[in-house]
Amino acid sequence: MLRYALGRLVEMVPVLLGTALLVFSMIHLVPGDPALLIAGLEASPQTIERAREQFGLDRPLPVQFWRFLAGAMTGDLGMSFRTGSPVVEEIVDRFGHTFIIALGATLLATAAGMLAGTIAAVRRNRLADGVVMVMALVAVSTPSYWLALMLMLCFSLWWGLLPSIGVATPWHYVLPIVTLGAQSAGIIARMTRSAMLDVLAQEYVATARAKGVAEGVVIVRHALRNALVPVLSVVGLRFGGLLAGTVLVESVFAIPGLGRLIVDAVLLRDYPMVQGAVLVVATLFIVVNALTDILYTVVDPRVRLA
Repeated sequence: MLRYALGRLVEMVPVLLGTALLVFSMIHLVPGDPALLIAGLEASPQTIERAREQFGLDRPLPVQFWRFLAGAMTGDLGMSFRTGSPVVEEIVDRFGHTFIIALGATLLATAAGMLAGTIAAVRRNRLADGVVMVMALVAVSTPSYWLALMLMLCFSLWWGLLPSIGVATPWHYVLPIVTLGAQSAGIIARMTRSAMLDVLAQEYVATARAKGVAEGVVIVRHALRNALVPVLSVVGLRFGGLLAGTVLVESVFAIPGLGRLIVDAVLLRDYPMVQGAVLVVATLFIVVNALTDILYTVVDPRVRLA
C-alpha cells in the first residue's frame, strides 16, 4: 500500500507543474494592463512604469513564471495588487469558510446519497425505488442558485428558522451546506444504486443469503462495502469540485470565502491573487483525487494489484 501511495504522489508532480503553467498562461492572456490598475487610471506614464518594475511586470513571461513557480514552492504567492498584502494571508483568511461549506456539503451528500441509493437498490422496482430516483433526478437538475434563493425565502424570510447571510454563527452555514450538497446527493444516490445492484447480483451475495446470514449483514458488510469503490470515486470528485464551485453559493449567502475572493480578483485584474487562489484550489482538487485513489486500496486491496 505504501508503494502504491508513493507512486500516486509522484504522479502528482507533473500534473501540478502543468496546472501552474496553465494558470499562469491563462491569467496573462486576459486583456488589460495590471500596472495601470496598480498605479491608477489617472497616473502618469512614469508612475505606471515604476509600478511595472516594482511588481516585475516588465520582465519576460518565462522569468515571471519561474518567479511565480519558485515562490509557490516556498509558500510565497506574491503580493495582491489590490490590497498590497500577501496573497497567502488573504487566501488563508478566506479558505476556512469555503472548506467548512465544501466539507459539510460532501458529508451531507455522502450520507444522504448512500442511504437513498442503498434503499433504492434493495427495493428495486418498488415504490421506494421510484421515489428515491425521482428525488435524485430533481436534486441533480435543480440549479444551485435557484435552490439557494428558495431555501433563503422559506427558512429565513417566511419561517425565520435560519439566518440567510454571513457567517456569524454555525447556523449560518446550514443553508449553504444544504444548497451545495443537494446536487451531489442526487449524483451519489444514483451511483450507489447502480453499484449496489451490480453487487447484489453476484453469486457470493446469494451464497451468504443461502447460509442464513441476516439481510442487514448481507447489505452492509457484503454488498455495500464492495460497492464503495465507484461511490468513493464520485465522492472524491465532488469534494474537489465543491471546493472550486462555491462561487454562486458564497455570492447568494454573502459568505467571504475563496470563491468570492477569486471573482473579485478577476474583476479587478489582481493577477497574483487570481493565480494564487486558482492554484490553491487546483492543487487541493488534485490532492483530494490522489487521496481518493489511495483510499481505494483500503476499501478494495485488489486495486493495488491492477
